[in-house]
Amino acid sequence: MLILAFDTATDQATSALLDDEEVLGERVSRASTLLADVDALLRQAGARPGDLEGLAVGTGPGSFTGIRIGLAAARGLALALGVPAAGVSTLAALAAGAPGALPVIDAKRREVFVPGPRAVPPGDLELEQGALCVGDGALRYRELFEAAGAEVPPESDERHLPRARFHARLAGQFGPAELVEPLYVRLPDAAQAAR
Repeated sequence: MLILAFDTATDQATSALLDDEEVLGERVSRASTLLADVDALLRQAGARPGDLEGLAVGTGPGSFTGIRIGLAAARGLALALGVPAAGVSTLAALAAGAPGALPVIDAKRREVFVPGPRAVPPGDLELEQGALCVGDGALRYRELFEAAGAEVPPESDERHLPRARFHARLAGQFGPAELVEPLYVRLPDAAQAAR
């Protein structure tokens, strides 16, 4: 099954094209270049958009705008190409890329997203001695986590990215793209400001 997968929930967007388990191509960029990345992946693999059999999209948690960009792209592509889609948690994809690690996504507002999913102040996380923390939240709060006895890999370590290849591998039931729901843990910034 030829699957296009992408996640735009964090500052670094990831995309990948897989034929069953084989990764045909992978890119890391920004949400604003997602469709150009998709085009490049298809060209690199010698495939056409009509060859796609499914889409796997990151559902968050993460940036409200980033999640909306990914879901809108998935819905548009699914509608135009007549292919089914599946949503995959960004936290689950991070965890798949670093088995045994705690995935931590920067939630801004002095909070992080962790499995649950939930948003918590980074200082409130109960970390076991030697716990491995990955993700952009782990990088942002490295000093705090390391002072608590956790380990955070170097910034260049690929385990900090929710690699789209894991979205494709974790995708479960494919269905209509409009049924894929975002995973929001809290209100968007605009709604918070209006309160």
